[in-house]
Amino acid sequence: MSVTAFSAEGERRLAPTSFPLPDVSEPEGESQQQGWKRLVLGGGCFWCVEAVFQLLPGVQQVVSGYAGGEASTANYEAVCSGQTGHAEVVAIDYDPVEISRGRLLQVFFSVAHNPTQLDRQGADRGPQYRSVIFYQTEQEKHQAQAYIQQLEAAGAWSQPLVTRLEALEAFYPAEDYHQDFVRQHPGQPYVEAVARPKLEQALANFSCPLPPS
Repeated sequence: MSVTAFSAEGERRLAPTSFPLPDVSEPEGESQQQGWKRLVLGGGCFWCVEAVFQLLPGVQQVVSGYAGGEASTANYEAVCSGQTGHAEVVAIDYDPVEISRGRLLQVFFSVAHNPTQLDRQGADRGPQYRSVIFYQTEQEKHQAQAYIQQLEAAGAWSQPLVTRLEALEAFYPAEDYHQDFVRQHPGQPYVEAVARPKLEQALANFSCPLPPS
């Protein structure tokens, strides 16, 4: 992760055309009363994405990790080569009674990353930083597709969205030192430059319980 290309002005240029983005109009497509669920998302450096979702009521835990490649190369050194097929991702375990998958997608596209940057986020470049939703069910895939279409129709970002939808084959937790990184290292330069603006937006706009649907 590099801080060289980031500034406060740069962060403003990466914002959606309006904020926050609209609610997801497509229904969940499944019962909400089934215990914890998991959503796996990739949006650049997993440190920053993890920290955003940790703020949300109803999210039980967030684990940084890798998806999209083989177990044998699911380690930070190999993934950073950009040759393994993995993306840096977070696995979000949430209680659907308290927060919907739709709200998680809204936060993902509004705050957690810039979904218009192809195989990069800011100065972090390579397919391991791609914008991606790893779906586990057809309902997840359908809702994500519908929301992307909804955002495109609304002109939510000034550039086309490049978020990919990929079937989740496996999730591999990252090394221990990557977990809970922003909370453990609040003064780290990358955290200050990249994570903090996202956290401020998330706190201002999304840190409240979602009303029952």
